[in-house]
Amino acid sequence: MITTLGDTGLEVTRIGLGLAALGRPGYINLGHAEDLLGHTDVESMERRAHEVLDAAYEGGVRYFDAARSYGLAEAFLASWLAERGFGPDDVTVGSKWGYTYTANWRVDAEVNEVKDLSEATLERQLTESQELLGNHLRLYQIHSATLDSGVLDDPAVMEELAQLRANGMRIGFTTSGARQAETIERALEVGGFDAVQSTWNLLERSAGSALETAHHEGLGVIIKEALANGRLTERGEVPELAEAARITGRAPDALALSAVLARPWVDVVLSGATTVPELESNLVARSLEPGGDALELLDAIGEAPDTYWQKRSELPWN
Repeated sequence: MITTLGDTGLEVTRIGLGLAALGRPGYINLGHAEDLLGHTDVESMERRAHEVLDAAYEGGVRYFDAARSYGLAEAFLASWLAERGFGPDDVTVGSKWGYTYTANWRVDAEVNEVKDLSEATLERQLTESQELLGNHLRLYQIHSATLDSGVLDDPAVMEELAQLRANGMRIGFTTSGARQAETIERALEVGGFDAVQSTWNLLERSAGSALETAHHEGLGVIIKEALANGRLTERGEVPELAEAARITGRAPDALALSAVLARPWVDVVLSGATTVPELESNLVARSLEPGGDALELLDAIGEAPDTYWQKRSELPWN
């Protein structure tokens, strides 16, 4: 189903595809190495990305989300768009600036990405993104804006983003960490944004109220990490989710995603699938409306934000 991303006018679908796990051999999703089966050379990774992108498009997905730090995700997306002959009106593409990929295609790198939300990084990475994605790039986002980073109060960065926006680019920001809600509130005070992308899932719900406010103010709301990097799939260990899956006969990932889609303030929830079967299971969420005992079990899931983000920080790159 095609919908609109907030007041941006951009056409999106309720489920989009995020390329964090498709553009590089190492990521923190549970079982990522198992999904790749050792086929981590660039050619194999690009072929896999194209297979998942094809399945997503055939499954009705029209929003695709990348970042400069996702290895070669932008390049894989660009080559897929070119090979399929898709124009800017066929799909909506978003990307992000602020992290630089440093793993050099290794899974065991000491440092996988480096954060720098300076004007210099914005200018450099914007050029890189536009060279790859051209006029397909419709939404450009600050990657992991936080209060501590100071990016929302950096006049040079905000002026650059305002100029981009005046020239027709939609501008967004993403959030992470236990203080997501405060970051969203500050961004709304500063203004100049068209969309927000945040973590919200059955385990970490703390940004919900702030995201609802952003929605009411016309920002598009995109949800990332809806499966908590695999913790809310059959690979995870959340007993309430497993029991709800048993009761409904549905996969845990589809149930967890359906809970996000049920929030009226959500425009898009991202699938982070690495394989076609994972994607197909994720897409089942669009037709699910858990009720009764299953809904009670899902509503009972949750962790304190600090606990959730500490556990996330301990997930190994694989």
